[in-house]
Amino acid sequence: MARRSESPIWFEEKALTLVLKISPDAALTLAWLVALVGSLSVLFIGEILGQTPCNLCWFQRAFMFPLAIILGLGLWWRDRRIGRYAMALAIGGGLLALWHLALYAGVIPEDIKPCSATGPSCTDDNQVILGLPIPLLALGAFASIALLSALSLKENAE
Repeated sequence: MARRSESPIWFEEKALTLVLKISPDAALTLAWLVALVGSLSVLFIGEILGQTPCNLCWFQRAFMFPLAIILGLGLWWRDRRIGRYAMALAIGGGLLALWHLALYAGVIPEDIKPCSATGPSCTDDNQVILGLPIPLLALGAFASIALLSALSLKENAE
């Protein structure tokens, strides 16, 4: 018989309890760090590695860059309500990243692809960094920011 501490369900319960116990300030700080690392990463990919972003990447940047700024300002001003604006931006960027990932995976037909024939492709091999597709990394970042922003609002609802 497995001990309680070895049960996978016990581990999931502990992880969920830990996530729910996160303070609003810690949630905003983590969301800001994700947005900052995401913003700096795409700048590194574009400016240092010289990889020109496709059209969908540009639109995702339009959602990620303001997140780093507004979350940072919300932390500076100690305004936990900033999480609601961050959630809106993160959901918008996440939907774009999901569409980009579906294009990359071949779920959406090529003829719907918004990238031009002369520019960088939304679906070729240059969309992979560290063995992972950039759209998947973007979706993970936007989802994390949305979740952490939602957690930052939990005390404001009371």
